[in-house]
Amino acid sequence: MKHRIVVLGAGYAGAYVAGNLARRLSQEDTEITVVNAAPDFVQRLRLHQLAAGQDIATVRLADVFAGMGVRLRLARVTAVDPDRRVVALADADGGGELPYDTLFYALGSHVADHGVPGVVEHAFDVTGLASALRLRERLDGLDKRGGGSVLVVGDGLTGIETATEIAESRPGLAVTLIASGELGARLSAGARAHLRRACDRLGITVVEHATVEVVEQTRVLCADGTVLRSDATVWTAGFAVHPIAAASGLEVAENGQIVVDRTMRSVSHPEVYAAGDSVRAIGDNGLPLPMSCASAGYTGKQALEAIMGRLTGRPIPTVKLTYVGNHISLGRRDAILQLVDEQGLAKPKYLGGRAAARIKAGILRTALWATSHPTFGLPKRKRRLAVPDASAVTAVGTAAA
Repeated sequence: MKHRIVVLGAGYAGAYVAGNLARRLSQEDTEITVVNAAPDFVQRLRLHQLAAGQDIATVRLADVFAGMGVRLRLARVTAVDPDRRVVALADADGGGELPYDTLFYALGSHVADHGVPGVVEHAFDVTGLASALRLRERLDGLDKRGGGSVLVVGDGLTGIETATEIAESRPGLAVTLIASGELGARLSAGARAHLRRACDRLGITVVEHATVEVVEQTRVLCADGTVLRSDATVWTAGFAVHPIAAASGLEVAENGQIVVDRTMRSVSHPEVYAAGDSVRAIGDNGLPLPMSCASAGYTGKQALEAIMGRLTGRPIPTVKLTYVGNHISLGRRDAILQLVDEQGLAKPKYLGGRAAARIKAGILRTALWATSHPTFGLPKRKRRLAVPDASAVTAVGTAAA
């Protein structure tokens, strides 16, 4: 019987891991199934651009995995049962259960409403394709009627990029950015000044030290009693992971991320690996890696090497788990490149302007190309499993952990 590997999610981490496993493992011993709700790979890092009115490239997952022997299952994951080793799915045909011997969990994250009343009912977000298109439609409507006010709640990377992109692409709209503290508080002094100049240049109104307590259809209410009018409120105040992992019985952190060892293997269920936003990964500095595309790359590569090593009986290399900095686009012609130290704190120097924008654009192009070509440069030699029997593989892997 072949060893069944199931990959949940075909984002930056899932597509990379599935493609590499398919190239490096023999199809005589393994079968790989990728489960994803949509047929396309979506550039999540560019969804704020899509919402602002720009076109972004998408890649069909069937094309990504063509010729690899990967089975693509278009379905939504509804539950994971790690004790029975099955995944429950829902699709147009009614769904069903998908069994596995090794599970790679990379379902990512979605917008976190933090329990604020009205966010779910009235706010927009840019964490998914459907939600970004919904915001785009709303902004198109405001443009057609001659203008309106857009309120972006949250001054993290997503909030800053969303506010500046909308302001640049749609100059007829009045954009306000709400920051819980000082604007760009995690940036260096120079980068904060650069960010403020960019907001001034784009006509963005910045409201600092404000906490939104209620979101209504045409306004938001702040903790200090301030009322801000809004024709479109965009919620960018953080991310949350899907509750599926916590409900499954896998050991998770307080925020629902799967707790893993240094190889991205679940500490409670050794046949489960996780990467990307779904995982509570401790970086080489002893701090949890932030939710980001870069973290998805590091954790995905480590999980890949661990799965390969344990299934084929080979040594497992240690992949560096570091976070070196943030690239923040400020529209199409400006950006900030902020490096951080070992503790994740901003270094004094930064790069801003067109040079930083070109670097950010290059990183995004590279990420898309790498995801579209997950096996580029890999040797064509296929590895056979050291222990073909699935239960024996798990036993060997557990002993080696």
